[in-house]
Amino acid sequence: MNNNFTELNIYTDGASRGNPGDAAWGYLILDENDELITKEAGYIGRSTNNQAEYFAVIRALQRAGELTEGQVNLNSDSQLLIKQVTGQWKVKDAELYRLYRRVKTLIKKFKEVTFTHQPRENSFIARADQLCNDRLDEIQN
Repeated sequence: MNNNFTELNIYTDGASRGNPGDAAWGYLILDENDELITKEAGYIGRSTNNQAEYFAVIRALQRAGELTEGQVNLNSDSQLLIKQVTGQWKVKDAELYRLYRRVKTLIKKFKEVTFTHQPRENSFIARADQLCNDRLDEIQN
């Protein structure tokens, strides 16, 4: 593992066309100075928007685990996801609960993880959203 980074800023987004429908996830991982380290997007097939949001967080945390064991600041425009992973809201849906448990397992690898709700107008969230939409456009063309 590369431990050159003591702190990472992650921005995630998930998208579903049809909800449920074709779904994708995307993330940006930046260093503590908001310089881009890596970005990725993927297609997950038929899924809900909330499931796609969780997939984005899971994939981002998996990649972050290859970069640091330190501080991770995760940002999402999904209020549902942020409130669930921070314990403010219960996870009632069985599939979301499975994804939630995966997130909870992944965060144990890090010294500290914060979760922050960001407006979709945030420039990094907008870039993560664009990654999702680009991936969905590739699949649908």
